[in-house]
Amino acid sequence: MAIDRTPNTRLRAVREARRQQSRSEFANDLQATAARLGERQVSVDARLVARWEDGDTRRPRAIYRRILVALTGMTEAELGIGPNPPSQPVTYPPPMPTVEPVDRRQFVSGTALAISGVAVPSTMRTKRTRVDPALIDYFERQLAGHYTADMMLGPRALIGTVTAQLNLITRLIDDAEAGVRHRLSAAGSAFAAFAGWLYLDAGDIALAAHWHGVATELAHRSGNAQAVACSLVDRAMAHTDAGAGGAAVDLCANVLGVERQLPPELRVFALQQQAHGASLLGNRPETDRLLDHAERIIRTVDVEQWGTACLRTPHYLQVQRATCYGRLGLHAEADQLWQHIIPSSAGPARRDVGVWSARRARAKAALGEPEAALDLAHVAVDAALGTGSIRTVRELASLKADMQAWHDHSIGRDLAALLTPLTLET
Repeated sequence: MAIDRTPNTRLRAVREARRQQSRSEFANDLQATAARLGERQVSVDARLVARWEDGDTRRPRAIYRRILVALTGMTEAELGIGPNPPSQPVTYPPPMPTVEPVDRRQFVSGTALAISGVAVPSTMRTKRTRVDPALIDYFERQLAGHYTADMMLGPRALIGTVTAQLNLITRLIDDAEAGVRHRLSAAGSAFAAFAGWLYLDAGDIALAAHWHGVATELAHRSGNAQAVACSLVDRAMAHTDAGAGGAAVDLCANVLGVERQLPPELRVFALQQQAHGASLLGNRPETDRLLDHAERIIRTVDVEQWGTACLRTPHYLQVQRATCYGRLGLHAEADQLWQHIIPSSAGPARRDVGVWSARRARAKAALGEPEAALDLAHVAVDAALGTGSIRTVRELASLKADMQAWHDHSIGRDLAALLTPLTLET
């Protein structure tokens, strides 16, 4: 019987057109990514890459698929390594420049290559060069722009850019003098925490955990206690997504143990995340206490710091309270809050409105209002398809279960048809 050796033209196009690398360079980057992920039993060389591209190996093993996704910021389907690898070639555009022009005279050798994700040969990095402190402001502006874009575009549009810039930051850190190195490490920690958020929203818990680990390490390298505290709260957020209320509560309690030393925006960030943990544990009094405390503090916040959303997101604490109430089964209270939040948040917060609409739909279903739930589901599905937010998809999967009582009703059939384009997860 003939062996099917259909070439993987997608993977080859990513390597050649998008990353502009030889097989050896690509293999070196994959090996380095494996090390960052803590995968020690992995060996990648040019011959293995050739086997994947030439079709000798139809689909890499799971560990290699995870590494390929982590390095490129692309999905298995986009790389042609999914369950049904495509046979048709795909043309990728060359790497795009960063969204803001930079004076490259101050960049260290290899910066332009590193921005696009192309491996910088070791011979180009042997001589340490001065890293201009102005780069820190540049990266902070870039990150602020990414936060805004994320609300409109969702995670998959940004993962590649954010992780490429983060890789550049980590290279610059090793070249910088102590003062700049510490400030750049704090900026890198914020980038890594954001990468963790993107992977959470894209549904990849393992890679989110990896980037949260990088965020914590860089925060400690910065020597900045506030950066360390923020990285712990970001990690608590990941535990909340996983339903681990105790872990979220414990991490935030550790941060709030030095509350008086923290700026108000970071205290709000920690308090609301601890409230999520309390709601997962079914503790409404503690949930309300923490959110009420945060409400008193948020009035003193007048600048954004460490990427917290308390000023970027309209009705920030009301969103947290509505989410916690839905989790606690307080559907009428949650619905009343969502009724105020969602209509006033339309516009750039497309992904967020999708998540919130799905959560309000669940409250409506619990309150016996299936027609209203279906209307809200339309908004959520549109956002999920437009942004690729797995967080929204999971809320819709739960809504499908909540609407089981109307399964044989026309509303149930309409909901099933509406959800057909999505791969629902729980």
